[in-house]
Amino acid sequence: MMAVNLGTRGGDAARNLVEYCNHPGGTAWSELRRKHGWQTPHGIKLWCLGNEMDGPWQIEQKSAAAYGVAAREAAKTMRRVDPSIELAVCGSSLREMPSFGQWEETVLEHTFDHVDYISIHTYLENYGQDTASFLASTNLMDSFIEEVVVLADAVAAKRRSKKRLMLSFDEWNVWYRTRNEVAPVVDRWPVAPPILEEIYTMEDALAFGGACISLLNHADRVRVACLAQLVDVIAPIMTKTGGGAWRQTIFFPFAHMSRFGRGRILRAQVESEAYYASYNNPDGRLAETFPVPDVPYLKIAAVAEQGGGLSLFLLNRDLKQEMEVSVEARSFGPLTVHERLELRHDDLMAANTENTPDKVKPAPLQSVAFDRGRLEARLKPASWNVIYLAAD
Repeated sequence: MMAVNLGTRGGDAARNLVEYCNHPGGTAWSELRRKHGWQTPHGIKLWCLGNEMDGPWQIEQKSAAAYGVAAREAAKTMRRVDPSIELAVCGSSLREMPSFGQWEETVLEHTFDHVDYISIHTYLENYGQDTASFLASTNLMDSFIEEVVVLADAVAAKRRSKKRLMLSFDEWNVWYRTRNEVAPVVDRWPVAPPILEEIYTMEDALAFGGACISLLNHADRVRVACLAQLVDVIAPIMTKTGGGAWRQTIFFPFAHMSRFGRGRILRAQVESEAYYASYNNPDGRLAETFPVPDVPYLKIAAVAEQGGGLSLFLLNRDLKQEMEVSVEARSFGPLTVHERLELRHDDLMAANTENTPDKVKPAPLQSVAFDRGRLEARLKPASWNVIYLAAD
């Protein structure tokens, strides 16, 4: 994936970049790549038409109409260089943007016939120091996805088109402690300075796991999801210059989803007690809140693997009580509990550090049984759990 600049540049520069990256040779830009030492094309297949173009923080912020025209024309020129590429158009930077909805409708009126994806971004936060609402915030992530799907399909309906745009969730993570961090002024170009080094807690891992479940449960339309970022900068892996490297708490749900979340996503019908939450705006203004009613204590994703196995991701959002879970899986063949993992800590503020890299880590989930198509498990309060049932 690569993004082109549609703020201070436009379609011509975007076309040139595709030519530089993807064209085999014989043109000015492809020959420049070869001169730089890359004889074969990079073969970049997914291109973002700008990034967060509705944001007032952007240089050359654009209105929806102006951006829609610019993105459409850039898409046309880029595809003439490489017809095989896929293109993602910018949606609203946040669900809370004042122009959300209208932005998507206007942009897609211009670009629908020329793009494959519309992008969305979400950063979970807990400025209000309210754990229950923090864990409920992934339900707003679900709503965001479903609302953008409706907006995109409405544009398709106006065209009487069977085309369905997919969603590119190309920025998501927990991020708020370092969100307003200002980089120090330096007199020369710094090399690998520490930037946005968010330290993640057990609490963050639970919210992060809920986001993983949200993405899995919408995989029919969310075909791309990019964690922002991977190392040091709001990342699951931390390093120290001249020192070691260690896994932050959010590493584990991400690794579990990557390992066990491969296959066909099933729609789980969940019956669970629920609670009410009120979540504040990710820009940190505590006065602006959003109600999240009827939040099930249990959040779950189920993945059927090609070989007949079943993976379950279970988040217990009850902060005080254990949860007895029963899962009916009678349509599967004989299954055996192969993996059972639990991530929890008595201190929700516990974090891994260079000196204590294993303070928060997965452990075996003790209370699991599967018999004649029925799974029984007991989940600890405030816990992330993974159960993998292998086909016999």
